[in-house]
Amino acid sequence: MLELLKTLCTLNGVSGDEDCVRNYIAQVAKPHATTMKTDALGNLIVFKKGKLASGNHLMLCAHMDEVGLIVTGADKDGFLKFDFVGGVDRRVTLGKPVVLGEQKVAGIIGMKAIHMLSKDDMKKVPKTENLYLDIGATSKEEALEKVPLGSYGAFVGEAAEFGNGLFRSKAIDDRLGCAIMLTLLQEELPLDVTFAFTAQEEVGTRGAFGAAFSVTPDVALVLETTTAADLPSVDDHRRVCSPGKGPVISYMDGSTIYDRGLFEQLRNLAEEHQIPWQTKEYIAGGNDARTIQRTKAGVRVAALSAAVRYLHAPTSVGNVADFQHMLQLTRLFLEQTARGLEKGEENAQ
Repeated sequence: MLELLKTLCTLNGVSGDEDCVRNYIAQVAKPHATTMKTDALGNLIVFKKGKLASGNHLMLCAHMDEVGLIVTGADKDGFLKFDFVGGVDRRVTLGKPVVLGEQKVAGIIGMKAIHMLSKDDMKKVPKTENLYLDIGATSKEEALEKVPLGSYGAFVGEAAEFGNGLFRSKAIDDRLGCAIMLTLLQEELPLDVTFAFTAQEEVGTRGAFGAAFSVTPDVALVLETTTAADLPSVDDHRRVCSPGKGPVISYMDGSTIYDRGLFEQLRNLAEEHQIPWQTKEYIAGGNDARTIQRTKAGVRVAALSAAVRYLHAPTSVGNVADFQHMLQLTRLFLEQTARGLEKGEENAQ
């Protein structure tokens, strides 16, 4: 799975421009899918029949998009203006390389040089309006010819293992979930599963609404990443979760109270199979579950996440063992769900 994750992370798919990621996922999934479609919002919905015919009882969900930027203008000297797409941490973007538009034009995020800042300026996080993109152009016309208005920009970064079992890359959020789902798609499944690779999660979980509305599952498991704040500058009671301590099983976040039965099912599975697990010790954040849960008459939702440092930055860091444990726990969840459905059918006869 790790090599698959590396490939997915190097692809560019800023919210609303997920084509490259979706095309790759579709290519890998096609030989294993029973049916596959792309909806109007850009979600890729893949259905695969398993040993037990359960229809749309269970949906697995992971979002394809990543945070990035979009070009909004240019000045007379050829510097591009832009806005961020998704909740990007502006503090860590200065001097970072990006690629822009379909031609992948190289650019650098810049602002006024440090020796030209006032002492007061140096204490503040720069506003987006004070940042610009340097693509080496010398005029407005040249800049916009190379990078038209509305072009997307993605961060540039290597996907690689480092340190003691760690992994660094852009877009771990949420190419990890996509990698887990693609891995499972290539296996024999214990029951029918719908895999929803969603679009535009980073700008308000927009794609998941359409996906859940069309699939109408009974149960949805969202495979995600979540904020790890196990850093020296953070008080112990706000550290949330940590890479290396196992998958995060959520009971609540900033937008969803998760189904208690599914939470207990995942926790019991982890403990029964000696899989390390943790939960978030701070109520914050959110994911596609909030939209899925409120679709139609309601959907039972659970979330399984990897603790990742520096989310929504040009480079994030996670733990490889956590990734593998997420895959293992998801596989066990599918198997137990199938057994439960079979038992229910027997009881009904």
